[in-house]
Amino acid sequence: MGRLIPTPRLWILVAAGLLLALGGAVVPGLERLLWPYNIALAVLYFASGARARRTPVVAVSRRMDPVLSVRIPNQVTLKIENLTDAPLTVRLRDEAPEDVTPQGNEFEVRLKPSGETERSYALRPAFRGEYRLPGTFVRYAAPFGLAWVDVHLDNAETIDVYPNVKAVRDFELLKQKGFLRSIGARQTRLRGLGTEFESLRDYNEDDFRFIDWKSTARRGRLVVKNFEQERNQSVIVCLDVGRLMLAEVEGVRKLDHAVDAALMLLHAAESSGDQVGLFVFSDVVHNWVAPKRGRTQVAALLRALFAVQSEAVQANYNAAFAYLASRWKRRSLVVVFTDAENEDQAADLAAALGPIRRRHLLYIVRVADPRLKELLALPVEGSSALYRRAAATWYAADRRQADSRLRASNLQSLEAEPQDLAAALVNAYLTVKRKALI
Repeated sequence: MGRLIPTPRLWILVAAGLLLALGGAVVPGLERLLWPYNIALAVLYFASGARARRTPVVAVSRRMDPVLSVRIPNQVTLKIENLTDAPLTVRLRDEAPEDVTPQGNEFEVRLKPSGETERSYALRPAFRGEYRLPGTFVRYAAPFGLAWVDVHLDNAETIDVYPNVKAVRDFELLKQKGFLRSIGARQTRLRGLGTEFESLRDYNEDDFRFIDWKSTARRGRLVVKNFEQERNQSVIVCLDVGRLMLAEVEGVRKLDHAVDAALMLLHAAESSGDQVGLFVFSDVVHNWVAPKRGRTQVAALLRALFAVQSEAVQANYNAAFAYLASRWKRRSLVVVFTDAENEDQAADLAAALGPIRRRHLLYIVRVADPRLKELLALPVEGSSALYRRAAATWYAADRRQADSRLRASNLQSLEAEPQDLAAALVNAYLTVKRKALI
């Protein structure tokens, strides 16, 4: 139906009626026109409003990516159509659900008769999951301009917020343009040396070990062998969703930083022709997706990552990796996202990984907190600052001991701050491929 709101024009006309009352002091009987005047205004106000509410005057539809990314601006484009044969000025606000921050979602639009236009704004979801956009609120003037009509359009729709898929698209674009170094990925590692002979090419500051001397003698110039990276190897992402991943770094849970980095790794591995799989666990096994090749497999893993959430339970490493060992025998790169904060936790993790360590290449990935460096660098001024500095020093020492314990157990340990985690992980994967470690 819509709600009627008086406009400034109506209040001006109501105020003008007071002149009739005052005019009665000069022209006797003029004040008697005040009641008919006000009744006429009221009738005109409600009649014009009823007419404006009875017939739809504007339609609004949205266009956006079918999958939105968490914690970054996602563009939404509104198509606004004038359903009348007269010029129309509307104000509109596209509502956003809780935990989704809109940026620039209010507009004033002037439309030609039966015309249409487009406006864009951004949505920034705070968490992964399913949300419902409540609809669009539109305000327009009724005939004669005495009332505004507020209408809630029935264009609500559900949106799915996934891990940062936009970062994956940006990574692919940068790779195609040769700009991967700008995000910290070492581009030269993308080719790899491999072990399979592929072709011959002219020497270009390459390693002398790869010079083909027979071809060099035959052509009269230095020629090197091109080797193809091995393909169809397996990469398994293991995601701990227990209590250790509930901790927040820069206001975001460690699990969400891990999910974003895992998605980037899975995309890089799939692009290199490798099989990719996913293993999600806490005190029980939540999901196991065996490694396969192809974009459909990455899409399936993305759907699986869509809904994973941390739980306030202690992860059962022994049961989890025993389950993995029973389900997958082929040698693989196994990347475990967890957060061993001290030596005891690292020892438990290393012991649980012992049975599969000889078969697989294992990487333990942890999310570092930038605030730790800031606290360690703060000057000590007062007792509270001293306590904070002491706690940070103690915590940093515990994490170093955990890292040492993992490395002593022949486990590769990678720790990086959120903004560097994905690039560091992709670089580690490319190093593994270059050195043919799996």
